[in-house]
Amino acid sequence: MTRPITALSQIAAGYDALLCDLWGCLHNGHAPYPAAVAALQAFRRGGGRVVLLTNAPRPWTSVTRHLDRMGVPKDAYDLVVSSGDATQEAMLAGLAGRRVHHIGAPKDDSFFTEAAPAEALATITRVPLSEAEGIICTGLADDLTETPEDYAATLHAAHGLGLTMLCANPDIVVDYGDKRLWCAGALARDYEAMGGRALYFGKPHAPAYDLARRRLADLGCAGDRLLAVGDGIDTDVRGGLAEGIDTIYVSGGINATDFGPDPLAPDPGRLQDWLAARQITPTYTLPRLG
Repeated sequence: MTRPITALSQIAAGYDALLCDLWGCLHNGHAPYPAAVAALQAFRRGGGRVVLLTNAPRPWTSVTRHLDRMGVPKDAYDLVVSSGDATQEAMLAGLAGRRVHHIGAPKDDSFFTEAAPAEALATITRVPLSEAEGIICTGLADDLTETPEDYAATLHAAHGLGLTMLCANPDIVVDYGDKRLWCAGALARDYEAMGGRALYFGKPHAPAYDLARRRLADLGCAGDRLLAVGDGIDTDVRGGLAEGIDTIYVSGGINATDFGPDPLAPDPGRLQDWLAARQITPTYTLPRLG
């Protein structure tokens, strides 16, 4: 049975590390939520580790720079682990070949240039679709103006070539301030619908969690008592539960309007009915991380 809570501090003592989502949980794309920052800082002061586990398609180095610009303080977390990191590992392992076609924005170019050793990245060449052995999809080229329908012709051509797509962000949509944007997961979904093969590396899929555990182990954290926190019911919550990890569903995020007019006071009945309809039971619910 899901337990409603009002603050992370109510349960923090039972966990060694948090796997905390970013968008809709720690920030809204423009600015951090002060209460969420304070909650993570307090968890770390109590001896816990904080991993910011994000479906961002860029490597942790790029995500960290973005957090710095946004004003998220360094003492709110220990590590950043991204879907981009896990996808980059898969690319370097050859899952899409060595000649890859990139579907994504120029802002995602760091996927091909950062975090991994330069000599490993040098084995990958970006090429036109007609010359590719596989596809790296980090998102839409312009997510402010484009929709997945704009990529139908490209995806049909890729399917005709029999190319495997590595999806660097399984999210379908994300909220950027008050605007909802399409993500790489929407293109991978459409590619699979037409018979193409897409592989996923971010939440809710195992590679992201495997990588987070490995990096926690490097810090000396066994990762036996993990708690996943996020507003994505099909990513943060479903993924955490599949990994045997306790979860907090942050109801005041991307689905906040489903639970009433006030994100800070969700209607309990509507929330429980919504979860029951999805046949998923998070360990806890929390209106906003704080």
